[in-house]
Amino acid sequence: MNTLLILLSILFSPPKSIYDFSFKTIDGKEVKLSKFKGKKILIVNTASKCGFTPQYEALEKLHKQYGKEVVLIGFPAGNFGGQELATNTEIQDFCKKNFGVTFLLSEKVSVKGSDINPLFQYLTSQSNPDFTGDINWNFEKFLINEKGELVHRFRSKVTPLDPLITKNL
Repeated sequence: MNTLLILLSILFSPPKSIYDFSFKTIDGKEVKLSKFKGKKILIVNTASKCGFTPQYEALEKLHKQYGKEVVLIGFPAGNFGGQELATNTEIQDFCKKNFGVTFLLSEKVSVKGSDINPLFQYLTSQSNPDFTGDINWNFEKFLINEKGELVHRFRSKVTPLDPLITKNL
């Protein structure tokens, strides 16, 4: 019986840090976030047909300017008004063609609701000096420090190159 309890606790124990998660890139490769230990990570939920979509340009600039200090990962999601394209291939083509995106993109995920991606379930519940709770719209940003801790969260209107973000990079 003790072995069963230990096994269940391992299987159902809540994640202890961001490094317990992995994601699939937009082209299907598995990436463990533990690969980025010792670096800052900026996670952004993105969408291709949103009023905030031009932020892709600033995200790419941030990636080019701060890429040695921070790993930028976009997570395309269609949770808000269905503003994301249907397939990963369409999303990838759109991002490359219109914004020259070279930073990491995940496969399309859900960032809210009953089918929320476990990473976003974790992120939206983590304490930080800004706020917790559900994502309100596309292009919200989560800044993770070198220890894997969520240190800041930014709403959609805060652009990627805003000093509120860059002073922390």
